[in-house]
Amino acid sequence: MSFGQGGPQSQWDPWKPQSQQPWGGNVDDETPDWAALADRAETRNRRKRLLLIGGGAVATIAVGTAVAMAVMSANGDDTASGKPTNLPASGSLPSAGATSPSFAPTSAPPPLDPKEFISSKAKDTAPLSAELLFPGTQLTMGSTVYKKGPTADTTNCASAAQSTLPKVLTANGCTRLMRVTYTKDDVAVTVGVAVFDSEAQAEKAKTQADTKSIIKSLSGKGVKPFCDGAVCRTTTNAYGRYAYFTIAGFTNGTDVTTKDTKVFSIGDDLAEFAFRQIGRRGEAQASAAAQN
Repeated sequence: MSFGQGGPQSQWDPWKPQSQQPWGGNVDDETPDWAALADRAETRNRRKRLLLIGGGAVATIAVGTAVAMAVMSANGDDTASGKPTNLPASGSLPSAGATSPSFAPTSAPPPLDPKEFISSKAKDTAPLSAELLFPGTQLTMGSTVYKKGPTADTTNCASAAQSTLPKVLTANGCTRLMRVTYTKDDVAVTVGVAVFDSEAQAEKAKTQADTKSIIKSLSGKGVKPFCDGAVCRTTTNAYGRYAYFTIAGFTNGTDVTTKDTKVFSIGDDLAEFAFRQIGRRGEAQASAAAQN
């Protein structure tokens, strides 16, 4: 190959790294066509942009396919995920109540009525005495303490009563009359409990008693005689086969008036205590019978 003038010239391409720029010959003839070069550069740039856009589209399609596959997997065959597919229909599942234990209805025996044991001689068989009915040496009712005095117990009911009461007790079959006296300061109260064979007899005696049907006051053991001639306050009541009475007055022989509230209060306390003691007698016998 000749390198003298007129020989073949290597063409310079600014976009090819191995091309050589000519330095000899006619400069004007060798000036590159800049417009053509710009067109080629623009063409290459468009190709690059198209390739980038095309690649992005392909990536988007790939992501969409992956999402579609995930959705199909979630809605598809559950056996691939290990979930059971042969569950019975809800109607065939056993209900919660089907396995609940059942018990035969039972009923506890009714509690024994304590009053039944103190309403008739047949059931009221526990030991009975003035000391058992009124135990101890003193009695406390609320904040008041009463000192216990003498006691008495007789089967001759009429001998321990006065005025119209002896006749009432005898007519209704009184079998026993127990008495006890309590004192508080200058007031004394005698409580009498009459025993009958039935509740009906005790109730009849209470009904037939009037304002003159009173028991005899009981003195002794340091208690002065009282209510021997003075006006005293009396009460009458009944519970079960027992009728109980009180007579309260001053130990100095003074008459009781409606203003003497202390006497009324003491008499009511002792009447209440007699009622409670009769009731406790029934409760004790009912409890003992329930344990047998």
